[in-house]
Amino acid sequence: METEKRIEITKYFEEVEAKEENKEYEGYFCSLAEVLTISILGTLCGLKNMKQIHQWSINERSKKLLKTHFGINHIPCYYWQLKLMQMIKVESLNECFINWVTSMLPADKKDITVSFDGKTIRSTSKLSGYEKPLHIVSAHIAQLGVTFGSLATEDKSNEIPTVRELIKLLDISGCLVVADALNCQKATAEAIIDAEADYLLNVKDNHETLKEDIEDYIQDDVLRNEMETTRTVEKNRGRFEERTAFVTNEIEWLYGKEDWKGITTIGAINRRVTDKSEETSESWHYFISSRDLSAEELLDHARLEWSVEVMHWLLDVHYTEDSCRIADKAGQKNLNKIRKIALNITRQYKTKIDSKRPMSNIMLDCLLEPEMILEVLTGAVF
Repeated sequence: METEKRIEITKYFEEVEAKEENKEYEGYFCSLAEVLTISILGTLCGLKNMKQIHQWSINERSKKLLKTHFGINHIPCYYWQLKLMQMIKVESLNECFINWVTSMLPADKKDITVSFDGKTIRSTSKLSGYEKPLHIVSAHIAQLGVTFGSLATEDKSNEIPTVRELIKLLDISGCLVVADALNCQKATAEAIIDAEADYLLNVKDNHETLKEDIEDYIQDDVLRNEMETTRTVEKNRGRFEERTAFVTNEIEWLYGKEDWKGITTIGAINRRVTDKSEETSESWHYFISSRDLSAEELLDHARLEWSVEVMHWLLDVHYTEDSCRIADKAGQKNLNKIRKIALNITRQYKTKIDSKRPMSNIMLDCLLEPEMILEVLTGAVF
């Protein structure tokens, strides 16, 4: 009896060895470009991490799509997908990303608003290999709803010089750059002007004297009445918001204006919000600009500063980025870029077909029906 069992076991392993000898290996033949393609397409389906992307890529329907339309015949295992992702040069991917977005911009970029801000990937604070949490500074084109480019730093305190470094990488000539009070810096204003762009910067207590001078001028009833003014009122679910803008280019009196390269205009926005309980709150926001803005333009462009925050919100809501636990820095940075590529593609597709559907629904369609990916890619051609 035991002899028969040994014979059966021996035959089994002989058959396995024979199959393995004739089996074509499916791992090492995948290139960096193919892994990048797989990752972008999987992220376009709303998948949150490399494990989910790998599981999607080995699904038979996905494999057929990848082979038929993208020429990808071999899918690596999860380990090699992750390793190859980490091997992609962050700088090269960023350069390709910037060139891709630049190609969709109009020749005259005067009406383009670029918003700069940073976002910390919170999960990296608990990962080995990171002395400080990874902080990524992004430039976002408000009118198109797409990310222009980004750079990473391992400390939020380094955001200010990182913004200036990113400005040098981007072709923002003719654009209006909007930024929060943190990036209201003389050197940043100079970098923007040197890039042949204009700035609209929010002035707060980090430039106390400048803020007080603008505030004293605008809070003077006589002087404020001489400024150009516009007002909007919005009602949303019982909440009223009244926004009033004031601008002037009469700034000869402004102390230290020569330190702010190109400055031509100061302005302010007053916000009065009345909620359902009829309680009213009021706030003032002060600005400097190198462009001769009208009051209406100040209202419009100042509001567009928040477009980059919307993109950060999408990264957390759709991809739970704050929970991403890739220990390798290059892999973490590259996956952040891939998510922004997927968001850019989905946004452009929505715009082109004039769809009101949430981006999450479009991503779910791509996940459920692989052929939908081709429609989204075709619709998002710039």
